[in-house]
Parts: sequence; C-alpha cells; structure tokens
Amino acid sequence: MKIAIQRVHEAAELPVYAHGPAEDAGMDLKAVEPVRLEPGVAALVPTGLSIELPPGYEAQIRPRSGLALKHALTIPNAPATIDPGYRGEIRVILLNLGREAYQVQAGDRIAQMVIAKYEAVEWEESGLSESRRGAGGFGSSGR
Repeated sequence: MKIAIQRVHEAAELPVYAHGPAEDAGMDLKAVEPVRLEPGVAALVPTGLSIELPPGYEAQIRPRSGLALKHALTIPNAPATIDPGYRGEIRVILLNLGREAYQVQAGDRIAQMVIAKYEAVEWEESGLSESRRGAGGFGSSGR
C-alpha cells in the first residue's frame, strides 16, 4: 500500500523499517529539532512529517522500547492515534519518567509508527447476552 507523505520541515526523514517490513511492524519516527525533556514533564517533539491515510486506516504512534528501558521515556497516550482526516504535522508527546533531564537531538529515533486497518461501527442499542465473566472486571479473574 502506498500512503502520501509530505515533509513540512527540511530536516525531516521519511519513516523506515529498521529491519524491513517483513520483520518490523513499526517504522521509526525521528525528531527534527532538539527538545529537552525535564523529569516528570511531557513535551511535543516534531517529526516534520504529515501524512494522508486512506479511509479505514490509522497510524498508531508507540514508544520505543530502548528509550523506555534506558531512559524511562514513554508516550503517555500510547498508542496515540492519527486519524485518516488529520493532515497536520505528526508530533510525538514524550514523557520523561526518569530522574534526570533527557535531551532529544535532531535525527534521534523517538517513536514507532504502525499503520493499522480499523473497522467503523454503528451502535445498536439493545440488551446484552450473558457470559461467564459477566460484569466482573479489574482483577476478577484472579492473580
């Protein structure tokens, strides 16, 4: 599938699969400018890219496991969703859960983007069928 993409910043790099699409689900997104992430503070990190997704598809923005493990950086709304109607710049909300400031540099890989198909639904208000679980939630299945 081909998806339209536009660089809105001269330093923007197209997302790539680190090991190719046969081995990776996510493509790396890179920062286009430096951003300092203070401990406990979220910040927007621009990628310099805009995309045009076809109807029925979303782009999911997910944390990078290496940044999470080594620097306690995450995406607080993960997975973030880019809807097919959005045409603005992709900017990633990064949150520093660590104890020290972290400096994102231009060109750093900051997140992964997965393109996923979704199904639109229509609600039909009615009674619900019985199930073994019923209304049990949050720990109802034991440890």
